Amino acid sequence: MGNSSYWESPMGWVKITDNGEAIQEIAFAESRINNNPLTSLALQTVDELSAYLSGELKEFSLKLEPEGTAFQKKVWNELMRIPFGETTSYGALASLLGDPNLSRAVGMANGKNPIAIVIPCHRVIGSDGSLTGYAGGLDRKKALLQLEGMALQMDLF
Repeated sequence: MGNSSYWESPMGWVKITDNGEAIQEIAFAESRINNNPLTSLALQTVDELSAYLSGELKEFSLKLEPEGTAFQKKVWNELMRIPFGETTSYGALASLLGDPNLSRAVGMANGKNPIAIVIPCHRVIGSDGSLTGYAGGLDRKKALLQLEGMALQMDLF
């Protein structure tokens, strides 16, 4: 992993890690762990996340290099194809990857996504429309989906 710094976003502390060439991690954090200055890539990330969180940006332009297994990277690539304001299910992602029986593995890969928001794992919901797990917490997942204009089934939350 490269340089990590922290940004206090409207949704809480966010850890941003880059290797000087690309973003490797964007993760929600309970607090700031260090006072490292934001790198130029981290500043670009903050600018884009700020625009996204204020409703002004729907597509990110950041160069990403998440670390993971080949399967995880396949899942994360599929996540990047889910359009702003739309959702899909773990089963649907598994089918796109060629095996509908992989929904549990897809869910595990989704949970290991190191680049929150930009690789939009928050757009994956249960096949019944329920808000299933999110590493940043279900409240954040709900807020992100609402930001994207999703009408949520509140009784399933």
